[in-house]
Amino acid sequence: MDPAPKMTLSSVVLGAPDARELAAFYQQIFGWTVVEDEPDWVRLRPPDDGPGLSFQTETGHIRPTWPANPGDQQMMMHLDIEVDDLDAAGASAVSAGAILAEFQPLDGVRIYFDPAGHPFCLFIS
Repeated sequence: MDPAPKMTLSSVVLGAPDARELAAFYQQIFGWTVVEDEPDWVRLRPPDDGPGLSFQTETGHIRPTWPANPGDQQMMMHLDIEVDDLDAAGASAVSAGAILAEFQPLDGVRIYFDPAGHPFCLFIS
């Protein structure tokens, strides 16, 4: 049997109405470096060169609904972001353009929406 090929996660890609706008949001909250910047594609890399985030313009982007009801645009994924201070991280995310979700189902976790409507969670482990 042949050995499995080496595979490395390079990036998670988020679709948005404007790739550059969403990339600027995540660049502000993470402080990561832009390593690729095209009109409809932007890639950010963390300083440790681990997996980054990429952003792709999707003209037909529909904001997900969370929590979703039957027939709503479903969330396809979300980001879990570990923080050392939940209140400070939340304030920073809001100042960058995030919106705190009305529904908060867990203690110690706060759910926000990025400018394109993707939910993300801030938590302290």
